[in-house]
Formats: sequence, structure tokens, C-alpha cells
Amino acid sequence: MAKRFITSASLIFIWCTGLAQSGYWQQRVEYTMDVKMNTNTHRFEGTQHLVYYNNSPDTLKKVYFHLYFNAFQPGSMMDVRSRNISDPDRRVGDRISKLKDNEIGYQHISFIKQDNSPVSFKIEGTVMEVKLNKPLLPKSKTIFDLQFNAQVPLQIRRSGRDNSEGIAYSMTQWYPKIAEYDFQGWHNYQYVAREFHGVWGDFNVSITMDPSFTIAATGVLQNPDKIGHGYESGNAVPPAGKTDLTWNFIAKDVIDFAWAADPDYTHTKAQVPNGPVIHLFYQKNEKNTATWKKMEDVSVKVFQYLNEHFGKYPFSSYSIIQGGDGGMEYPMCTLILGEGRTESVLGTMAHEVAHSWYQMALASNESLNPWMDEGYTSFASDEAMAAINNTPHPHDNAYQGYFAFIKGTWQEPPNQHSDHFSTNRAYSTVAYSMGEVFLEQMKYLIGDDHFYRGMKLYYNTWKMKHPSPNDFIRVMEKTSDLQLGWYLRYWINTNKKIDYGFGVITAQEGATLVEMKRLGEFPMPIDLQVTFKDGTRQIYYIPMNELMGIKPSREANRVVSETWPWVNPSYVVKINRKLSEIESLEIDPSQRMADSNRANNKVVLSEITPYQSTLK
Repeated sequence: MAKRFITSASLIFIWCTGLAQSGYWQQRVEYTMDVKMNTNTHRFEGTQHLVYYNNSPDTLKKVYFHLYFNAFQPGSMMDVRSRNISDPDRRVGDRISKLKDNEIGYQHISFIKQDNSPVSFKIEGTVMEVKLNKPLLPKSKTIFDLQFNAQVPLQIRRSGRDNSEGIAYSMTQWYPKIAEYDFQGWHNYQYVAREFHGVWGDFNVSITMDPSFTIAATGVLQNPDKIGHGYESGNAVPPAGKTDLTWNFIAKDVIDFAWAADPDYTHTKAQVPNGPVIHLFYQKNEKNTATWKKMEDVSVKVFQYLNEHFGKYPFSSYSIIQGGDGGMEYPMCTLILGEGRTESVLGTMAHEVAHSWYQMALASNESLNPWMDEGYTSFASDEAMAAINNTPHPHDNAYQGYFAFIKGTWQEPPNQHSDHFSTNRAYSTVAYSMGEVFLEQMKYLIGDDHFYRGMKLYYNTWKMKHPSPNDFIRVMEKTSDLQLGWYLRYWINTNKKIDYGFGVITAQEGATLVEMKRLGEFPMPIDLQVTFKDGTRQIYYIPMNELMGIKPSREANRVVSETWPWVNPSYVVKINRKLSEIESLEIDPSQRMADSNRANNKVVLSEITPYQSTLK
């Protein structure tokens, strides 16, 4: 009995130690901010009380803050990059270079204190370096107090005032934001237009401004009763005689805080069954009203689909806000343009909602791995909208984008910082199309059942954390019991292409020998579909040795062949039927494998001479 107790205790110790030795940690923040906006000058001043937890094993002697508004000044890195890249974002172009003094953005820091003692700091572009008075030891915390003032830039990229649809304020990347520090060190990137990375934590934000404005924001409004009659049911009417009004929002376990404000917002709501309340903020006019009314129903369906297939949304509310310059995701909310074709606006909404899973809950480093953010989001939202609209082939556009990419002269490997792609086109294809194809092709590798179980396990394992590409692959390997690291390395680190075709097809003593060729450098397992002249079909599954296993299948008529080692340029599969009985042969009939030349994936036997190579 005693021996059994010791064994059990030892197992518990080993289990807990194993968890501790996994090595994962993440920093934490608690922001309390109070800002006052002057709607005449478009300037605001604020205070920030920041509790910063160093959960790392390292002693920190410096910290860094992002001051994103500084990018919207002539001569900034964002301005120079946009004016020199071969395919500038049309929303930016040379517009920053033409901003007047009252149109630029800036963030000025009046002072910073660490634990009530002033600290020195220096600002370079959009990054502020703060030298600590005393080192921040591992597993400890410190408190920063900041006073700052800022000017909201004319809306150019994501953030700003007076956007193209007349929304007064799109307030994103608006506050001094401490940079993320993780196992790779500081992520203190200059802001040159693309992606972000944030620290998990809590926000308590109070915003004071003209009472004629309605504010929509990350988090939950704490004082709706003081805002005015009608806010909860829509269209807030401020209390009479108020010269200014303070809105207080609290958000917990998020990586950022965004808000928008306009005097003409209409506010409506929709309830997701067993899910969040959706708040919609938009200007009611002939261009918007019908689309946004339809959005109430479609947004509920999008949440229901994503909850069912990818994991449950973790917050009690979500706001869809007209603002910005296209569509951009933030915790518990998005800013999207509200006008245009209904289908386009709804598609943008669905994409931004899906970011609540891939970036706002699974906060991968989108600066270093944008394909994990945009690609996974595109995959999920395309499947959701296809299910809602009952349309087939939701990922076709992603495949076509990838095929155009690899045929062009501008292909680059995905494994680089999002700001450093040579062209916007390369970045966009990598982030959106290649990320989406990566997942759809994963279905081809491990099977649909394992894939969707893996996606839920990934979500439930890593939500409210910062998963890396390897973390995702390890979850899918555990779910499928297959090895997938080779797939990640080929797809993300190289420009290698998949291309399979046929070689010599011969008859042999009542059977047929089919030679297959690996023409590309990217190896894959193969599904070979044989269609017979009597109308029956059979799938020959040819595993690849790197996979170290066999994909499960619901196909009743599947034959598992010998493994095809990836070093072998050719392979022969034996079909136990006469050549004269075969109508056609097709590699990957599902077309989920991103084969760069699908023209050589199918051969109709009646169109060739027996014993003749079909390879052109």
C-alpha cells in the first residue's frame, strides 16, 4: 500500500514537473488609461498607469513602447517605404508625404515614471526605448506611469480621423503600447504599415469627449446609464446640459484596445444563441442601411459556424464598427468600411470576425508569421460564408492566388518578417492565399476528421497565448499520429513546388503497371484514382515516408500501396485489372494538393497508345 502511494505521488510530481519544464511563459500587462479628446483640434491628452509583469526567466534592463501615430509624418519609415516599393498600397501611396502640420499624427511623451521615479527615454520613429532605473527581475512586476498627448492623423492607414465614408474617429494603435517580449526577445519593430504583436492583459479605459459622439470600443461599457437614454437599445441620446461625457470600457485577457467615435452612429444589436451579443455601429443612409440590416443575421450565422467548427468565442460581446480604411481586426471588435456591394461588405465582416479566433484568441506573432493570422482567418471565414450561402469550393480563390504567385517572378518564401517582403503582392499572397492553402492541404495530408479535431484542440490548447508554427504542427501531429514537420518546412521555408505526373503505363499479365513521376521538388503522399470502364472507381493511396503513417479514409474502396520514399523521382503502382478495363487515371481528384501543373494529373487511357509514355 505504501509502495503504491509513493508511485502515485512520483507520477504526479513527474507530470507537474513536465508541465513546468515545457518552458512556455508570456508577459502580462494591466493598463488603466484616462484620455480626453478635443474634437476641434483632433488632439487628445492622457495618462497611463501600466502594471507590467515580467514572467520571463530574464532580467530586463530596458523596455520598449510603440508610438504608432508617429508613422503618419512626412519622411517616416512608412512614408518612405510606401513611396519606394514597386506596388504601394493605394490607400497610402504618397499621401503621408503631403500631410500638413494639422493633419499629421504624433505621440508626445511628457514623462515616464517607474515605480514613482522618473526614468530616461528616447524616441526613434515609432519606437520608444525606456532605460529602467532598476532591473526588472524574473517573476516580478513593475509599474509605469506615463503622461502623453497626441494628434490624430488624417485617416490614411487603419487609424485616423475623417475616413472616406465620413466617420469622425477610427482610434486604433492610438496609445503608447508596450512591446512584446518573449522567447525570441523584444519585438520592437518600427511601424511601416503591416502587422502587430501584443502583450496579453487587461484594459480599463476612460474616454472623455463631446457628448454628441457615440463611442464603440473593445471591451464592455461600464456606465451605459450615464451615457444617455437609448444606448442599450441603440442611438444614445446624451443627458441634457452635459459639456463632456466620459465613457468607461473594461476588457480582460486581450492584446490591444481600439475604439471609434462618430456623432451619427446608429447602434443595433443581435444575439448569437449560446454566444455573444453583437453590437453594430454605422451611419444609417441609403448606402448602408440595407446591408447593415442584413449583417445582423449573417454575423450571427458566422459566429455560430465558427463556434461549432473551430472553438467557442471567448468573450460576451463583439462590435462591428463602421470605420477605418477597409477591414481590420481588434479584440472584441472590428472596423470595416460600411459602403459598397453588400456581398463585399459581408465578406469583409466575416473575415474580420474570424480574426477573433486567429489573432485575438490565438495570438500568433503576425509580424513574423502573417500566414498563421491572415491565412487561417481566410480559411475559416471562407468556409463559414460558403456554408451560409451554400456555395461549393470555398478555397478556390486561394489556390488560384497561389498558382499565380509561383508562376510569377515575385515569389518569396513565407518565412520572413511581414514588413520585409519586396512587394505588397508577395506579402498578401503569402499571408492570405498560402496560409489558407496550407490548411486545406493539411486536410489532404491527415484527413478531414483529424483536421477539424486538430483545429479545435489547437484552439483550446493555445487560446489566450502566443502559439508558434511548431506549436500548431505539434497539435496536428498528436491528433493525427502522423509526422508533419517536413510539410511545414517545405511550405514555409522554401519556394519549392509540388508537381506530379505520369510516366509509362504498361500491361502485365492481366494487371496494369502505372509509373508516376515526381517532377517538382516538394514531395507529397499521393491519392491515385482509377476509373474503370464499367463505371467503378478505386483509390490507390501511396504514403510518403516522411509522413510516417497512413491517412485515414472513409473510402470503402481504397488500396494502400507501398511507401514512396521522397528521394525517389519515380514510383510504379500495380493495378490488378487489365489495361483494357481502365478508363482513366487521376492524381488527387479532390484537387486539394497544390500541384503546380494540374494538366499532367489526369490521363484518359483511350487517348494514348499502350506502352507509350504520357509524360510530355
